[in-house]
Parts: sequence; structure tokens; C-alpha cells
Amino acid sequence: MADQLLQIPCTTIDNRESSLGELDGKAYLVVNTASKCGFTPQYKGLEALWVEYQAKGLRVVGFPCNQFGGQEPGESGEISEFCELNYGVSFPLFKKIEVNGDKAHPLFVQLKSEAPGLLGSKRIKWNFTKFLVNGQGKVVKRYAPTTKPEDLRADIDALLA
Repeated sequence: MADQLLQIPCTTIDNRESSLGELDGKAYLVVNTASKCGFTPQYKGLEALWVEYQAKGLRVVGFPCNQFGGQEPGESGEISEFCELNYGVSFPLFKKIEVNGDKAHPLFVQLKSEAPGLLGSKRIKWNFTKFLVNGQGKVVKRYAPTTKPEDLRADIDALLA
């Protein structure tokens, strides 16, 4: 079941069919993102993790989502340009998706099922919820939007050891 998570079809921000497994990581940090959110500066911390850990096998991946306060209104090109120009984002971004409700992307349905939120909630609370996934596709930990990317280093180090 876990390996299935890595095979779930996803569309990259430049409209190419892919999956997490294609990124061939030892660990994955999956984040629902937004460009006009109070947590948007976390892009900088996510990019720092990508730069620091990419060679060791961490794959940071962003999934833009407009379900929380309309904070990701742009189209793929605008989102990509915003992230690159404002935060130097070079980690993989995927096409804008929904993470909650009937149209929730299957990847996030699986992530939420394996790592429920507070009090067992299967919903994503807000932008920049983070999931740390091991190389076999098992969710190791879920982090709240308020958890800064730099605070994940110990867990990432342990997973990559």
C-alpha cells in the first residue's frame, strides 16, 4: 500500500505526467503551497532544505492549492514565476490541486489517510501542511502549517541516515 503513494499520477506545473516515485528519492517532503499566504515565506525554508538535502536523496515537492482563502489564484505559469522570482524555488512544483473535499487529489487523500491531523482529522487545515514520506512511500510524519521547514532537519537527518 505504501509504495502505491509513490505511483499516484501527478501533473507537474509544466503539464507533464509524473509521480513522486519518478523523482527517485530516499525521502519526500510533500507540501500544499500558496503564493498569497502568511506562510508563503516558508518557500525560502523549503528551498534551503532542497539545496541542502537534494544530493542526500530528499525530494521537496510543492502542490499549489487555492482552497484556503483563495490564496493561490494564479495559473501554473504565474505560480512558477512567482516562486522562482520571489523565493528562488528550484524544487519540483506540481499543478494546482485540491487537497480537501470530493475533488481532493488522490495523493493528498492517501497522505491524510496515513497521517491524520489533530484529533484524527482527515482534512488539511491550511496552506503549508507538510508530510515527510520515506523512500518506500510510507508517511513518517505530518507537520502543521506553523511548523517551519528548518524545524524538520532532525527528522530528515534521521530518515536519510
